[in-house]
Amino acid sequence: MIRGLYTGASGMIAQMHRLDALSNNLANVDLNGYKRDTPILKSFPELLLRRMSDDGVYVFPFGSVDTAPIIGKLGTGTEVNEVFTDFTQGSLKQTDNPFDFALEGEGFLTVATPEGERYTRNCSFLLNNDGYLVTKSGEFVLGENGPIKLKKNNFIVDQDGVIFQNSTFTGDDDRLVSLEENEWENLEQVDRFKIVNFKRTRYLKKVGDSYWKSTEHSGPGEVTGEESRPRVRQGFLEAANVNPVTEMVQIIEVHRSYEANQRFIQSEDQLLGKLINEAVKV
Repeated sequence: MIRGLYTGASGMIAQMHRLDALSNNLANVDLNGYKRDTPILKSFPELLLRRMSDDGVYVFPFGSVDTAPIIGKLGTGTEVNEVFTDFTQGSLKQTDNPFDFALEGEGFLTVATPEGERYTRNCSFLLNNDGYLVTKSGEFVLGENGPIKLKKNNFIVDQDGVIFQNSTFTGDDDRLVSLEENEWENLEQVDRFKIVNFKRTRYLKKVGDSYWKSTEHSGPGEVTGEESRPRVRQGFLEAANVNPVTEMVQIIEVHRSYEANQRFIQSEDQLLGKLINEAVKV
């Protein structure tokens, strides 16, 4: 019976971890580029039960214990094996802001932080006072030649992530400038976004601020080749790939599973107490 208490407790702890992940998904449903987390549960090793005798007396069978009839399996609990991040594409929403970008396909934009290079799908940027393209928290967005320096509203980015600007254009509005709307007489290439991917994306680690970092298991970030490079959409943002209805349904399932394990522990406790009290009386 004591084993039953630990089994029920492990189930409650596993459901607590599930609830943490689901709640975090709901909290970030409006965060651009967010990827939902899914806890993966696994059971502890199961015990195989065999019938040794029919009269309650232990009798070792002739030859091997494998000859004893199988009664069934006894579970010993569960645990969280890993928290899996779902990297499926989120829907694109149009903003018409020239500093907003969305990646259509697999890959990450690279950002320089004090801790080293980090990777993001939340591509809502701005220009700092020195004219560099930075994230909302101030980190430099990297091109293949280093930090990207621009002039306000005189640049355009094509689908390959190549950045062009016209030094003669001095527009000061905040709308998205396109080649059809203006004559770019002195078009010049500034840089190209440093877009990377990984051999084992599932092992990337979230580090906050919509950033991921590479790990030993994910491998280093490798600049994507032309055939696998995602399309860059200027004036768009990628929404989180979280379905609020699905997350709420799973939260309800978690609460029911937690309550079932709780009632199981209460039943085990009552039976154990009854056994001890009656055994003492005898």
